[in-house]
Order: sequence, then structure tokens, then C-alpha cells
Amino acid sequence: MLTYEYKLDGTPVQYAAIDEGIRVGQFLRNKCVRAWMDRTEEGKSFATMSAYTAVLAQQFAFAAKLGSQARQASAERAWHAVQRFYENCQQQKPGKKGYPRFKHDCRSIEYKVAGWHLEPDGRHITFTDGLGIGRLRLIGTRAIETFPVQQIKRVRLIRRADGYYCQFCVAATRQIDHVPTGKQTGIDVGLNAFYTDSEGNTVDNPRYYRKSEGKLKRLHREVSRKSNRHKDTTKPKPSQRGNKYPRQTPMPSAQPPAAQRPPSKNYQKARKALSKQHLHVQRQREDDARKVAYALVMSSDLIAFEDLQVSNLVKNPYLAKSISDAGWSLFLGWVRYYAGLAGIACIAVPPAYTSQNCSGCGRMVQKSLSVRTHCCPHCGLILDRDQNAALNILQEALRILGHRKTATS
Repeated sequence: MLTYEYKLDGTPVQYAAIDEGIRVGQFLRNKCVRAWMDRTEEGKSFATMSAYTAVLAQQFAFAAKLGSQARQASAERAWHAVQRFYENCQQQKPGKKGYPRFKHDCRSIEYKVAGWHLEPDGRHITFTDGLGIGRLRLIGTRAIETFPVQQIKRVRLIRRADGYYCQFCVAATRQIDHVPTGKQTGIDVGLNAFYTDSEGNTVDNPRYYRKSEGKLKRLHREVSRKSNRHKDTTKPKPSQRGNKYPRQTPMPSAQPPAAQRPPSKNYQKARKALSKQHLHVQRQREDDARKVAYALVMSSDLIAFEDLQVSNLVKNPYLAKSISDAGWSLFLGWVRYYAGLAGIACIAVPPAYTSQNCSGCGRMVQKSLSVRTHCCPHCGLILDRDQNAALNILQEALRILGHRKTATS
């Protein structure tokens, strides 16, 4: 399945209609989840949830505006959350099992094969349900018009901080022509260097969040300063608290308290600027991870890395921000994806003792995180700590691969 994304060019009225559709889809999903929680007949399976959306469309006029297949897609989202919870329980996943919860800030809505019409030029799309979205222009360089319409299985509308986007999910396979290089690579991800391979080559850690942290803090202060929670005049001032003879407070006005007033335009502008900066950092990290992963896959015939549980690593209060900024899970996910397209081996090895064992003699040499050089007193090997770990990861991957070949032969 390929996903092509375009930015949408429309009017404020059309954007408001998209927002209304997103709210309706969120409402339908939450209703289906509630039916499953209450153990009613409507929440027993995906088929009953899909039928339940038709009943909800008869009960609520705003739900009837959404297309029937878009309503079914919302039910499918609810059932997917239920299925994931059941699978985590059956597999005895440690920690929380992901019990389905209600969505309160949904940002996308899906259409299946009906409710939309793509024009032959591939530059305009029209939505034909009752929301009134109408005809929108697609901005992008992807050639969606080269695919038959029958191959487009989903159309997704997404609201982001910098505008609205349309995604096309196309039933197609992608392959990468990989030229064999005869190189087997083990990598060890880290914080000083983004990763170090078994040959000692390193890739710098970009630290996009750290570089933007100053600007993010300033934008956070702007959002806090312009919010209504600092403008409530009904509460006594700090100088009047505990005073036996407080000053005469003015008569209450007819306006509601500041906390109940709608946000001001300046607050909305500050919040939007903050959201755009967070989105910029996210896109920087995503782009860098994809480029580095693709270069690594195209230059290797075998890739080995540690099977890290990043969700456990970020529990360290001293390293959580740096680990999250590095984006190891994102990078390794793209490595797996590109390796599958190129048809090369990609092996995840257990991370136990990869930094402590010596890659030369195999004996354990204990060292703390502050020790960055591996010095083996048994065989005299002196290497960078991360390169030693990368060599151990590669050796363990070759051992696992040998066992797999022996088992299949």
C-alpha cells in the first residue's frame, strides 16, 4: 500500500466543512467504543458497529451528512482499537494493554471508495456527501492520476497546524533495485553520535528539538501569557489574600468570567505559531531519519541493530528528552521498511551486554556510560565503545542468521 499526500487549496467555508466531518467521524467512533464498553449488541463485531453507524445517522441529522462509507471507516477505527487491545492481552504484552479510549482531538477522517471523485487531471478532487466540502485543488508533485481509480482504496483528509492535506492510499507494491555491495553492517545507536557502524563510521546526531528549544519556550510563554486563565478578575489579588481589611473590589460586570470566555484572536495566533514550530521539528526529524535509513540500506547487504525497548529507556528522567529527540524508533522503523523493499536481511538482536562484552575475545569488560573507550585487559583490544558494541551486534546477527539457515535446511 502506497500513500500519496497533497496539500489542499480551498476556501474557509470548505475548511469548516472538513472540520465538521472530522467531528462527526470522532462522534461515531466514540459511540461505537461506548457500545463495546457497554457490551451491547452493536459493539460485538465490526459488522454490528458498521450497522450501528446507520442507526446513528437516522437518530442524528448531523451524522447523516457524512457519507455511508466514511461512517463505516469511523466504525473500523473503533474496532481496530478493540482488536489491538485483545491482541495485546493474548500476547501478554508487558505494561498497559491499550484499553480503547474516547477520542477528544481527532484530526482526520477517511473515505473508502465512495463519497469522492478524482478528476482525470489528478489536480482536483470533489467530495459528494452531505457535508458540502465540494471541489478542492490538490497541491503536490505526486502523479496520482497514473493509477486507476479502482486502486485507490482510501482517501484521508487531515488537519495539521499549517493547513489541510489529502492522502490517497493506493493498492500497489513498491520495489527498490538494490546493487549488492558485499558489505555487512552492524549499527549501535547512541546520543553522542546518531549511530556508529561496525567499521567505525559515525553519523552526527542532528538534535533538532534541542536546537529549537529556545524558540519553543518563547512560543510557549506567548501562549500562556495570552490565555484567559490569567485574566480572571473575580479572584482576589495576591496582595489582598489574608488581609483583614481588603480593598473594595469593583462591582461584578455582566460579562462571564474570563475562564468561560472564548479564546482571543491573539491567543489563537500564538497557539498556531507554537503548533507550526512543533510540526517543523517533527518534519525535520522524519526527513533526516528517512534519508539516513535509505543511505544505510543501499550501502549494505545485511544490517544488524539492537532490538531496543525505547518506551522503557525514556523512563530515565536524565536522558528522556535526548532519547526522544534522537528518534531511534522512527529511524529503525524506516530501516526495516527500506530493507524489506530492497530484499536485504535486517536482523534485530537482543541488546544485553553488547556494550560490556569485548568484540575481540568475548569476555566481559564492565564500564559505565561515562566510559567512552573500550579497553580490554584480556586481549588488549582498544576501540571506541560504540564501535565495539556494533561489532558485537553484527556477530550476534550472523550467529542468529546461521541458526535460521540451519533450521530451514
